[in-house]
Amino acid sequence: MLLEVRQPGERFVPRAEREWPLARTRWERLYLDAEGRLDWRPPVREGSVAYDALADGVTFSLAPFERETEITGPIAAKLFVASETTDADLFLVLRLFAPDGAEVLFQGALDPHSPIAQGWLRASHRKLDRALTLPYRPYHTHDEVQPLVPGEVYELDVEVWPTCVVAPAGYRLALTVQGHDYEYGGEPVRFGWFEMRGCGPFVHDDPDDRPPEIFGGRVTVYTGGDRASYLLLPVIPGD
Repeated sequence: MLLEVRQPGERFVPRAEREWPLARTRWERLYLDAEGRLDWRPPVREGSVAYDALADGVTFSLAPFERETEITGPIAAKLFVASETTDADLFLVLRLFAPDGAEVLFQGALDPHSPIAQGWLRASHRKLDRALTLPYRPYHTHDEVQPLVPGEVYELDVEVWPTCVVAPAGYRLALTVQGHDYEYGGEPVRFGWFEMRGCGPFVHDDPDDRPPEIFGGRVTVYTGGDRASYLLLPVIPGD
C-alpha cells in the first residue's frame, strides 16, 4: 500500500505501508470543551454550546503542536447533542491552521480547496450496526428513521473520512461542527454548471430534503462529565 503523506504547501511524500489502519497508530481522544477548545484531557466542568442548525456552527481548537505530528488513518467523533426540532444534520470539518491563522487546504478528490477531513450524519440515522462498528469506524444501518425528541440529549457517533497529513510544530488542529456544507471562504472554482467552494459538486442544499421546520432551530453540543464529546484521532508516532 502506498500513502501520499500530505504536508502544508501542497507537498506530498510517498510512503509504503503494510496495513490499514497502521499498526503503530496511537489512538488519541481530543475532548471538546464548551469554551471552544479541544484538549487531550476531558474538561473539568460540564458545559454546552448551541448554534443555529442551518448556519455556521462552533469551532473547537487545539493548542499549537509543540512538535511535528502526523495524523494518518480513519477518524471518528462521539458527540452528545440535542435539537430544538425532530432532526438535525451535523457537518463536521477537521481543519489545520498555520501559525498566522491561515487554513491549510489541499487539492482533494472532489475540490481544489479541501480541508484535511470531513464527516456527516443525519441524527435520525444514528442507529449503529453493532457487529460492524469499530471504535474508529461507526457503521450506520440507515434502515430506520429515528426522529429526535426536541430538547432530549442523544449520543451520536459520526464517521469522519480518513486523512494523512503532517502538522508542523506551531500549527493547530480545529474541529468545526456546523449546519451546512464546508466552504473555504475564497473565490469559488466554476466547473460547468456548478461552483466548487470546498465540497465539490456534492452539497446538501435541497430545501425539500432539509425543511427548516424539521432541520432548523438550534442544536446544542454537550461537553464534559457523562456527556464528554470527543474526536478519536489516529496519531502516528515519530521515528
